[in-house]
Formats: sequence, C-alpha cells, structure tokens
Amino acid sequence: MKPIKICIVGAGQFSQCFLHLFKAHPLVSEVSLAELMPDRRKEEAARLGLARTFASLDEALTSDVDAVGLFTQRYLHAPMAIKALNAGKHVYSAVPAAVSIEELEELVATVKRTGLTYMMGETSLYYGSRVYCQEKWDAGEFGKFVYGEGEYYHDMSHGFYEAYQSSGGADWKKTASFPPMLYPTHSVSMILGTTGARATGVSCLGWADQSDDGVFDPAISLWKNNLSNQSALFRTSDGGMMRINEFRRIGQSGGRSVRLSLYGTEGSFEEQSNGGIWTTRTSKGSKDVEPLMVCGGVYSHEQWEAVKVDAALKGEFVGGFAEVHQKYRSRLPEQFKVQPNGHEGSHQFLTDDFVTSVVNNRRPTCSVWDAARFNAPGIVAHQSSLQGGTFLPVPDFGTP
Repeated sequence: MKPIKICIVGAGQFSQCFLHLFKAHPLVSEVSLAELMPDRRKEEAARLGLARTFASLDEALTSDVDAVGLFTQRYLHAPMAIKALNAGKHVYSAVPAAVSIEELEELVATVKRTGLTYMMGETSLYYGSRVYCQEKWDAGEFGKFVYGEGEYYHDMSHGFYEAYQSSGGADWKKTASFPPMLYPTHSVSMILGTTGARATGVSCLGWADQSDDGVFDPAISLWKNNLSNQSALFRTSDGGMMRINEFRRIGQSGGRSVRLSLYGTEGSFEEQSNGGIWTTRTSKGSKDVEPLMVCGGVYSHEQWEAVKVDAALKGEFVGGFAEVHQKYRSRLPEQFKVQPNGHEGSHQFLTDDFVTSVVNNRRPTCSVWDAARFNAPGIVAHQSSLQGGTFLPVPDFGTP
C-alpha cells in the first residue's frame, strides 16, 4: 500500500487535534500545512516539524499532495472541497459539508464524476452513546424505530467567542451568527447514522436572540440571521419521528453538549448531560450504561499541551477512549497508542477512516452521501424556521 501525502488547510484550533494524528499514521508519508496568515503558518509549521507549507489552498492544489484536510471556516467547506476534488485531490472535511442544498448537489455530483474519496469528519459517529446504540440496533434490540432526539447544546460563552475571534479576525461577529441549523450534523447523525434512515420532511421553529453582544444582529450577520436557537421536528423514511435541537444560547454547562435518545418498539436509550439509560419493553427497571461511555485515558503534560486549543474547549478536544470503544481499537495503528484522542473518542477513528479509505480505494465511514443525508435536514429546517414552521420536504441524495 502506497502512503499518501496530505495537506492540512487551516491552522486553527480544531486542526491542532488532527495534525499530530496524520503525522503519526504509518500510511501517511508527509503532512504539510496551508494557512493564509503568514505568522500562524510559520509558527505552526515550526512547532509541529512540518517541512512544507503553502500560502493558500490554491497553492497546495498545484502541488503533488494526494489529499487535503479542510479545517477552515464552516461556510467555506463545500466550495473548497469541490475545488480540491476537481484538482484531483481526495478530501477530508470538517463539518458541515455544505450550507445550501445547491452546494450539496454540486458536491455529490463532483464526487460521482471524479471517483475520488470524500469524507466528512463527523465526530458524533464515534461517540460512546451512538456506538452503544449502533450495537443494540444491529442486534435488533430496539425493534422498529419510533422516535429519536438529537441535540447540540453549546452556549456561545463555552469557547465559541474565542474560536470565532481566532478564525474571523476583526469582523468575527459577521460569521459568528452562523444559523444553528446549518450546523446540524452532530445531532442528526446520532439518529440517522444509527437507523440508516433519512429525513423526509421538517417543521422548524427559531428563537430570536435576546443577548446584547451583537453576535446575532441581522444587520451584521453574513446570513442576516437573528436566530440563536432552533428546534425541528422531522418525519423519517422509516415512518418514525426525529426532534433536533441546535441551541447556542442555553443555560447548560458541563457534561456532554451532544446527546442522543432513541426509542424503539422493543428497547429505548435515553441520554442526558450526565448519563445514559437503557431499558426494554419487558424489563423491570432500567440499566445505567454510563460507565460504558465515559472516555478515560491519562496523557502526559507534554501531550496535553501539544494541542493548542482554548482552555474552555480542552476537555472536549483532548481525551481518551470509553469502554464501548475498546473492541474497535485493534484496527488503529500502533503509533496512535501514545497520541491524544478527542471529542468522545472520535479523532483517532476518523483519521484512520480517511487514510485507509484513500489507500485502499474504499468508501469511507461518512461518505458524501452520508454527509448529504446528515446536512440536508438542517438546511431545510432553517428555511422552515424562516417561514414560521412551514412543513417542507427534505431532498433525497440517494446512496452510492
């Protein structure tokens, strides 16, 4: 198997968590960095020991790199991915894949035409609660799907101000108003990634922001958006129902910001910020399965400090594995054993997914079709909220 060369695009907080993993992977021969800001580019390349850097994505695309990893601002992912695919490069993209149905259509069409690997790095797919539910689902213990709840409760004060300031510069408030439902994949993928269904229709309501910090001011917002919280109810293709909450002003802290509850005709799983419960139709009482999902792992001070993210986000960005992950760790490279993980045990699995998919020419865990299935519901939900909750159809992007 021939190792690949990958260029990481963007030297912000999130890319810090993946640069060292791509460097450590035995099927990666070179990691380079593309970053618009010269000082940041030079500093990160020196800190991480990267021999080659590029001043832009365009410059990287003229080089001999085989793939790019996009860790740029969320509304730039689709145009950059399409440009990279058209230049003959495989693409790993942070979420979301796109911010409009038109972008999704072009992205799917480009992957079909080029035959290259595209993967959206959805961290929630490897969260302990979803891995646990997938095992129960595959064993038939849920029965038929009835209803699911996915939620991403992340208040702006929990590291988002700093993240947007870091990526947006002086005009950071212009893009910090990103509509919550355009960032739906953490919550949507928890349910649809488990059941394999898709959303077919949605009604969504929004909550007009009441803060005085100016972030969700439609006069400033790139999207003219004043909604900081959105709640949507979907019909799913298997006849079930799905409620998705995307909240950016919410009085919650600690515990998990992304949560899943899934109810079937035979069994149900319920997750709150501090625990998960499994129960069945015939059982007497419920089972606390939280111990299976708590990510542990002790890292040295040097490993912890190597990931340069805001202190408010450190707990999410640097971590270990949960018990429910252990049976799957054997697929990971031996070199990863001394590397930090993050986001509920997902970083190492996602990195390995992409690299091995490219090297072995196989469809990745979260392909462009999965990305469209997880993104489209939120895009349409946002449009519904702008129409006062009108029920709108969600398009079907098919399967590979």
